[in-house]
Amino acid sequence: MKLLFVAVIVAVLGLGCCDTPANCTYDDVQGTWKFYISKDVGDRTMDCSKMGSVGSIRKINLKYPDLATDEFGNEGFWTMVYNQGFEVVIAGRKFFAFSKYKGSLQNATSYCDQTMPGWSHDVVEHQWSCYYGEKLEKLAPKATHLIDESQMKSSVYKPNPDYIRQLNEASSTWKATIYAEYEGMHLIDLHRRNGGSRSRVSSPGRGLLKEETKMAAVNLPESWDWRNVDGVDFVSPVRNQGGCGSCYAFSSMAMNEARIRVMSNNTQMPVFSPQDIVDCCQYSQGCDGGFPYLVGGKYAEDFGLVDESCDPYVGEDRKCKSTSCSRRYATRYRYVGGYYGACNEQEMKLALQRGPLSVSFMVYDDFMHYKSGVYRHSGLTDKYNPFEITNHAVLLVGYGADEGTKYWIVKNSWGKGWGEEGYFRILRGADECAIESIAVETFPVL
Repeated sequence: MKLLFVAVIVAVLGLGCCDTPANCTYDDVQGTWKFYISKDVGDRTMDCSKMGSVGSIRKINLKYPDLATDEFGNEGFWTMVYNQGFEVVIAGRKFFAFSKYKGSLQNATSYCDQTMPGWSHDVVEHQWSCYYGEKLEKLAPKATHLIDESQMKSSVYKPNPDYIRQLNEASSTWKATIYAEYEGMHLIDLHRRNGGSRSRVSSPGRGLLKEETKMAAVNLPESWDWRNVDGVDFVSPVRNQGGCGSCYAFSSMAMNEARIRVMSNNTQMPVFSPQDIVDCCQYSQGCDGGFPYLVGGKYAEDFGLVDESCDPYVGEDRKCKSTSCSRRYATRYRYVGGYYGACNEQEMKLALQRGPLSVSFMVYDDFMHYKSGVYRHSGLTDKYNPFEITNHAVLLVGYGADEGTKYWIVKNSWGKGWGEEGYFRILRGADECAIESIAVETFPVL
């Protein structure tokens, strides 16, 4: 199978990235659209930068929060994909495209009533086409600004003992420390490790708690930990992403690894390649970030995942090298709660019973110094090493409580020497740092 990932997406966007600085909301996107679908039909290797002539037009109405209907009366599903674009599933076909933007990554203009060229295929992955969308209701363009990374590329991290002291004085539930490996790292590498500025999205907030969800959650255990279910560990080992902004890939691969272990009762224990995602995934942006819905879910279903042995992790952007690797697939990827913005604590606890989840949360300066305990943002900022708030993707493996303080148990991708042997606990039930607003699950194919 020949995968034209890198060439396709650079041509489509005109830039070496895939997630974009577009910033579109439900209010921008809901309404009636026309999808202009290419006459050419092919397979997943189609180069959608070469749209070609239009063969058909579909008229689709998107109604908040997740109902899609077409001109023939068919009903389907749709969801925002963070603030980057949207996906529609209707009448046996899927449509996904990034929202349109122009300009640089630091200073862009979003056109939320239009999409970039995107991908459409039937739900059994056979017939692929390209398409673009235009909303009937025209919207005013809006500016999008990202952090200027040039200074961060030349600045080096320096420890600030006074900041650590302030954190420990201000925090009653967790402890901070200085990590020696940070010293000498460029700030841009630490920033990317925290998620990277291009992965930042505004939190959709927690979804309303439905009565049926509340009732279903009543009988859940008071605590849960996939690392120890009657003495059995279903979670793959902690890894270290280094200075590459690939947390989304590590989180997504860890979710699929753990869920295969759960589904097979540990008779299958794969370790998947984050480097394949960095190099080959057309739905993300390599070491500059990405999102688990598009990687652990959509990419795993559309293109499949490869073993670590086929494409070992090097932590840098390269050309795609894993085109001949054997691939494993997943399906039924979804935002917990059903659509983007429907997530909450109880929905996460219920979904967690099926296996670990990929979750994202806002990373502040203080989090990178976490050592132990139940983390909650202190409100303090390190004046020597200030960072833009980013969205960091990690793996949720359990939950519990400590002296009345409820917490989530989360696997990070910063190595076993960080935090509680590579894990951290974070306040549960208060949407701390938006961790209860953007959870994703998928179902691997055994």
